[in-house]
Amino acid sequence: MLKGFVFDLDGVITDTARYHYEAWKHVAQEEAGITINESVNEQLKGLSRMDSLETILKFGHKENRYTDTEKAVMASEKNDYYLKLIKNMTPKDILPGMKDFLKALHEAGYKASIASASKNAPTIIDRLGLTTSFDGIVDPSLLKKGKPDPEIFERAAELLQFDNSEVVGLEDASAGIAGINAAGQFSVGIGDKTILKDADLIFPSTADVDLKAIEKAFNDQNN
Repeated sequence: MLKGFVFDLDGVITDTARYHYEAWKHVAQEEAGITINESVNEQLKGLSRMDSLETILKFGHKENRYTDTEKAVMASEKNDYYLKLIKNMTPKDILPGMKDFLKALHEAGYKASIASASKNAPTIIDRLGLTTSFDGIVDPSLLKKGKPDPEIFERAAELLQFDNSEVVGLEDASAGIAGINAAGQFSVGIGDKTILKDADLIFPSTADVDLKAIEKAFNDQNN
């Protein structure tokens, strides 16, 4: 029986990817002399802050040039710059269709939680005016592994006090879909069907996400 929904944040609820990109681009250039592009940025989707930094350093062939302490400083600088960029976020930054979808979930009696690698998820959700729309937000600092490991999605289901088989997970990245599937949850992909081909159900965009379609697909798979 379907009881709850687990949401990724970036690309599903809102789009802070451009802010992350600007922040990483700034730090990579200033601190490591590395110029990153959009293709590198695509590789950062769904990764933790430190995993993102490692990916950037590897791209610039400087993965062994810095100590863990120096890397921690770079990651902190990135976050500080990012926080400055997101200060102006408002409910207008909610992706198309998602405010109505969250309202429909609430009216139908479903619970929802956030499974994001971003440590700033609570701040972003607050700026979007969606704090009351969610029953829990996973703290990524308490996790041992990042996506595509299922840990974050399993924890998100635990916050709702539901079994994984009773939960739908929504993601826009292939690593996230892999994590949802590994957790034993019903996976809903939002975006390119070739990239998200392993999802149980795919919508082209957030504006297309439909509760009745998800309920039908979930029930068809579980009956």
